[in-house]
Formats: sequence, structure tokens, C-alpha cells
Amino acid sequence: MRLGISRRRRFSRRAFVGASIGLAAASGLGPHIGIGPGLREAAAQQDGSAPPTPLGLGESSLTVYMAETGHTVSGLLLDYWRATGAGMVFGNPLTEPFETDDGLSSQVFERGVFQIRPDYFWSVDPYVRLLPAARLLLAGDAGAILPSGRRAAGGGNRQASIWGPLDPKSVDPLDDNRLYVSDTGHAISGDFLKWYQAHEGDFYLGNPLSEPFPEGHALVQWFECGKLIQTDDGVAPAPLGAQLAERLDVPTTRVPQNDLPDFDETLFWKSPSPLPMTDPTATGPKRILVDVTNQAMQAFQGDSLAMETLVSTGIPPNKTEIGRFRVRIKYPVQDMKGFTNSTGEVVAAGSGGAPAGGIPYDVPAVPNVMYVNLDAEALHGAYWHHNFGHIMSHGCINLPLDVAAFLYGWAPLGTPVTTFLQPGTSYPGT
Repeated sequence: MRLGISRRRRFSRRAFVGASIGLAAASGLGPHIGIGPGLREAAAQQDGSAPPTPLGLGESSLTVYMAETGHTVSGLLLDYWRATGAGMVFGNPLTEPFETDDGLSSQVFERGVFQIRPDYFWSVDPYVRLLPAARLLLAGDAGAILPSGRRAAGGGNRQASIWGPLDPKSVDPLDDNRLYVSDTGHAISGDFLKWYQAHEGDFYLGNPLSEPFPEGHALVQWFECGKLIQTDDGVAPAPLGAQLAERLDVPTTRVPQNDLPDFDETLFWKSPSPLPMTDPTATGPKRILVDVTNQAMQAFQGDSLAMETLVSTGIPPNKTEIGRFRVRIKYPVQDMKGFTNSTGEVVAAGSGGAPAGGIPYDVPAVPNVMYVNLDAEALHGAYWHHNFGHIMSHGCINLPLDVAAFLYGWAPLGTPVTTFLQPGTSYPGT
């Protein structure tokens, strides 16, 4: 799948009635329901002021210790670190969490600096990202970083051409093996592109700032938030963490473990996997794929299939949204209430006053709720039917109870969720 650099976001236009601030953006949206008001509207205060930002709703309550580097990881940083592949992708923590001068909660890992970004919360994009490392490490070295994000040529650098933008006419827009990024004028190709696409590079590494070039016995390419390096062992982010900690003046001194548990992926599983194919030792980023055409779901850890099951998505007019999302908010259990109109379309959610002609629904104690998009659609367990493999819901993705229980612990906040139709097919039931 080829990743786009620019994305348009769809926000729900349905009205929200009687939203409760205490439920912080997700109350009453769900199983049969799912589609309905967007999460921002659901959290809006009655006086019209900006809603509170429920960052971390459903984040891990554990703090774990990494003996290899002598540091701890917790909360949102732990969740996103797990979602992106843990130590095998961006390395282990080199510091304890700290706050940057611009007020962002941050932590240095061996191959980058994760930061909690509240400015991205009201989007379907990740709200934990990497600090723009290139601006810290490259500025003043054979040319500064320009405001556009490109590195200026010159400064006596004989490799200055690798930083200059490509001629757009030299790039074939139909070449699936080469991705040209017009914002910086550079392209990603070959094994670098494969890694970039498999690890959501557009979110975590950002745009390319150079063309690939040799460095020692390796091939490297700079991006806004890091550098990829290709050796005989494959492609990986370069170990820039120690340099970044020094530039940020953050101590890397090891801390005592005390009674904290060593990191182990199975610590977070609240229920055993119902399927024997799950490999708790598998490495790589997590991702969930929902095949709406075939009403099926697969969950991957790297290249390993961790979970496969039939599901039930939305019945028109409440079709499950197709797109690229992620686990954004989690509830272990939630009562879901709202109103539909005479055609069955969800028109409001929550426990407030009924809209004209609204037909109420009330589904208590929905288990293992994981919201994924701005239309308040969630992955969750469904105890009210066993007809998985067929559309059944009002927009959410219904899961068998044992699958939902395992997935809730396996998939931390930040886990990518992609819903799609098979090529040449229409939404089921249309």
C-alpha cells in the first residue's frame, strides 16, 4: 500500500444531544451504534468553549523497566512505543521522561525522541510522535535547515547535491517503487521505502530531507525526525538517541529498578489469546486490518499474524468508515445510549434529551471498547449476537467476546487500524 503524504479528514456532521463532559468524548457511542457524532462534538461543552482533551484515556497503568538501558517507560509513551514495535524499532529508553522547553512531555529512546503532541489529539493521526531530530543534529553542519525543512546546500560540502530538491519532471508519478514528496522535493525508494511504508514513516519519520547517500559502509537517508540506515542486516533508524540526549541536555544516568517489572509484552494481556497462532515473542509494529468486504479482521505484530477472526461492521445507512485510523481511546466497559431516526440512522448519542422523532437505544456494559476514528466507531465485544461474518452494527466493528478481551490488552493506544474494501467491491448490503 502506498502511503500518501497529505490526507483529508472527514468529521461527522450529525448533532450531539446532551453530551456529558465526564465521559470525555466517547460516552454512548457504540456497538450497534458506532457511527454518530464525531468525538470532538461529543466532548463539546454546552457553552461552546473548547472541550477538554482526554489524552491518555485508556493508557496503560503499568510502569515497566528496561534492564538493557536502565530506564522506565510508562503511560502514553509506553503505549505508542509498544504500538510502533517497542525496542526492536525505535530502541529502548535512554532517559526518564522530561519536558522540553515548549512544554511537551518527551523521552529519549535509542533511535529517536518520542513526544506527546496534544495538538494532534483531535485527528485520526498519532498524537505521540518523534521530535524533529534533523533540526537539532544538522543545523550548522555544511548548511542550515531551511524553514521548508530542506537542508541548504553549500558550506563546502562536496555532497551538497544530495540535499538539493529533485526535478519533479524526473519522477514517474506511477512508479510504486518510488515515492516523491513535493513538500521537500525528495524521493524515497527501494528498501528505504519498504521500511517507511511498513512503519508509518510519514507520521514518525516525516518527510525526506536528502537523497540516499553512502556513509561509511552503509547507505543512509535523512528525514525530518531521524535517519534511516541500510546495512547488510537491513534497514533501521539510526541510533541518534545519545546525540539527541546530549543536545537536549537530558541525563542518561541509569535509575534503580526497585519493584518495577521487566518489560514483557504479555504483561499487558488481560485475557489469553483464543487463537494458537499468536506469538508473544514476535517483533515489529502492531497493526489491525479490517476487511469490510469479507467481514474479517487480522491483527499483525510485524510480519506475524497474531489474530484472525470474523467481525460485523455497520449496516447501511450507518456504514463503517473506510480509512486509516488507530486505537485512540479505550474503555474496559461502557454503557452506550443514543437515538436513531425512522430509517435507523444514528442521529445523536449520549443520555441527553431526545431529538424530534428520535428512537432511543440503550446497550449496557459493552466490553473492551477501543475507539478508532472521529465518527466514534470502535472495536468492541458484542454479547447480543453471534452472527459474525455479516454486517450487524450501526457503524462499530463487533468482535467475538474472547477476541475483544485479548485485543484490548494486546493493542495499546496508537495501534494502527485500517478498514478497507476489496478492490472492485461495494460496501456489503449496498
